[in-house]
Amino acid sequence: MARELRRLLIPPARLEAAARNGPERAGITLALEPDEVHYLGRVLRLRHGDRLDVIHGEGARWTASLASPALLQLEQPLDQPLERADPPSPAITLAMAVPKRDAELVWRMATELGATRLQPLLASRGVVRGGLPLERWRTIVREATEQCERLWMPHLADPVEAREWFRTPAAGPSLLATTRQEGLASLPDLLPNLLRGLPQDRSGERGDARPGELRLAIGPEGGWCAEEEAAAIGAGWQPVSLGSAILRTSTAAVAGLAWLALGAGRED
Repeated sequence: MARELRRLLIPPARLEAAARNGPERAGITLALEPDEVHYLGRVLRLRHGDRLDVIHGEGARWTASLASPALLQLEQPLDQPLERADPPSPAITLAMAVPKRDAELVWRMATELGATRLQPLLASRGVVRGGLPLERWRTIVREATEQCERLWMPHLADPVEAREWFRTPAAGPSLLATTRQEGLASLPDLLPNLLRGLPQDRSGERGDARPGELRLAIGPEGGWCAEEEAAAIGAGWQPVSLGSAILRTSTAAVAGLAWLALGAGRED
């Protein structure tokens, strides 16, 4: 059996620039950045002529070979990828109040589980407010996309205040994970009806709300404050329970997203 090729994610803008600067129909020759040279040569131990897959995080895959330690030669024209995939449907957004620990772990696992959008939230009772390592987080999302062989990379948005974000329009059900309330609906129990009511629309630009979207918001370890819950419920969010135990933020995020991904039959 042929060995699976390792993957490298190159942003679309770099691929398009390389295509503009090269022969019209030939495979693109792409100059690698220093961290990519290190990854391919020192981590993966690829050598001249070795082949790999190239993705751009927006639904396409090409094959390529190492022309030199710092040059990559695509084997297909940019407009004729070896594989294409539609955007994930339904789209799944995970919004999480940034915890003191484990945010990186959650973004990585959320990528592996098939999240479409990742939204860091700044919550009233959260312990983290400023100095967030966004570029580090985006690197982790990119590496997780390569590792788990997704063709669509989740969009990691800039942090926003929770109360402000709850008021943003949604194109599908919005679920607010919470605790210590009487009569809370269980997320696993709600999920079949929620999914049956979603149109399976694959149009729309990456990162935009579109029909077929599910949103799940996970609060800080101290819970949502009353004003945040009121803002969410007033904007149409539905409070849900993730179970009888009180979970850490990171545990709740992964558990809730896993339920959504499993229910949605995520295969991207």
